[in-house]
This record gives sequence, structure tokens and C-alpha cells, in this order.
Amino acid sequence: MEARNQLKQAERGAKTSIAVYILLSFAKLLVGYLFYSTALFADGLNNFTDVISSILVLFGLKIAQKPVDKDHPYGHWKFETIASLMTSFIMFYVGIEVLKNVIQRMWLGAPTPTPSLLNAVVAAGAGIVMLLVYRYNKNLAKRLNSLGLKAASKDNLSDALTSFTTAIAIVAASSGILWIDDFMALVVGIIIIKTAIEIFKESTFELTDGFEEDKIHEYETIALSHPEVKAIGELKARRYGSNVYIDLTVLMDPNLTVYDSHAVTEEIEEEFYQQSSVLFIDIHVEPYEVDSAEI
Repeated sequence: MEARNQLKQAERGAKTSIAVYILLSFAKLLVGYLFYSTALFADGLNNFTDVISSILVLFGLKIAQKPVDKDHPYGHWKFETIASLMTSFIMFYVGIEVLKNVIQRMWLGAPTPTPSLLNAVVAAGAGIVMLLVYRYNKNLAKRLNSLGLKAASKDNLSDALTSFTTAIAIVAASSGILWIDDFMALVVGIIIIKTAIEIFKESTFELTDGFEEDKIHEYETIALSHPEVKAIGELKARRYGSNVYIDLTVLMDPNLTVYDSHAVTEEIEEEFYQQSSVLFIDIHVEPYEVDSAEI
């Protein structure tokens, strides 16, 4: 599938998340405030950060589709990753605010009213909705090989589990265990911060051209499956958004003609394009000598 077409389809997942998160954050913030649930209100703030993050992802997907220009010879693909990085900063800030407000409330000994069971119904319903969104985005991310959408689906699952846990805590608080509502609000704040740190690590890893070692081994196996390739001289890979760029040096029999060597590299390129969703690969051929082989 053509890379820009993939980004357009990935937009559907981001738009779906935005619509759902707006609805859920509004419902949780309103019900949590009116019916005295600190945990549900904190979960609503969590979903509000998801609205912002989904908008940023959508914005990044749109910019990433811009064609190559003189200042961006490799395209604008990394804007998708930059959007994820910005999301992590916002989520971290909101998580800290949630923790600060709950700790201040507990420290000052503010009275804790009994939350209505309506809060638990809203939280449980939100959990079911988020599970459906998670499955949709997970399948879409897998089909499109979208890292941004994959990260969004992980966040969807985290939000679903948080909502279910919040519902259980509210039921317990409604039964007289009032401290558990504030405790669950603390847990939600920690979850927001944890998710922010994970997204930050993934984004910075990609922006600094980090790449998974197991994928490098997979690429080496593909290249070495061609009998003309005696060894791998060098293999480097990096991501531009959801796209993989590879620089590969292969060592071949020095007696092969230029024509034959080039034909082998064409076969390798086609195999990478078809099997590994690689957008661009640059293959350099060097003569194979026992002393120069690096495997």
C-alpha cells in the first residue's frame, strides 16, 4: 500500500479516537463533578489529555503526507513522531496536576462525600466503549504498519482498564469505603504519567534513529537468503514515521559481472519492499574477501 494512502487511512483511527474521547471526557467530568467521584473526575481528565493527543496525532499524520521539498529530501514523515512526543509532555503535565490535587485534598482532610453509583455505570460503560476502540485501532495499526496508531491503541487499552478499575473503586466507595475513591484518583494520575513516559521513550528512540535489533537480524536473514550474497558488510535502518529506510552493504563474489550483481540487488530490494514494508533501500555491493567479511 502506498505510504501516503496509509497515512490517510490511519487518520480514520485518530478521528474515531477524538470523537469517542470528547464524548467520554465530557460525560466523566460532568458526572464525576455532580455526583462526587474524585476518581471518575480524574479519569475524565485522563480522557481529556487523550483528546489533545489524538488531535496532535491527526495533525502529525496530515503534515507527514506533505511531499518532498528542497528542505526535506526524505519527506515529512517524522512529524507523526513529533506529534507523539508533544503528546507525552501534555500527558505528563496533566498527570502531575491530578496527583497534586488529590494529594492536597487528602492532606487537608477535605470531607469525602459518598459517590453515586451512577459514576460506576458511566465508568463501566466507558470501559466497554474503549475496548471496542482499542480493537479497531489495533487492527488498523497492524494493517497499515502505523507506529502512531499502534501507540494510540495501547493508550486505548490502558484507558479501558482504568475505567473498569475506576468503576470497581466507585462501587466500593459507595459501600462506605470512602478512601478508595481518592486512592483510585491517585492511581489514575500515576497511569497517566507512566503512559506519558512510555510515549516519550518511544518517540525519542525513533527521533534519534534508534532501531529494533531483532528487525536488523530479520533484514540480514532476507539478504543472506540470496546465495550470491556471501556476507553482510553493513546494515543500518531508521524510521521516518511508519516508513523504514535501509542502508545495506553486501559482499559478493568479485568475479560476478556488474550486470549480475545489480540483478541480485534488484531482487533483494523487491523482497524487502514486499515482505518487510520497507519504503526505501540503498544497496551497495563490495567484493567478498575472507578477511573483509563482517557477519
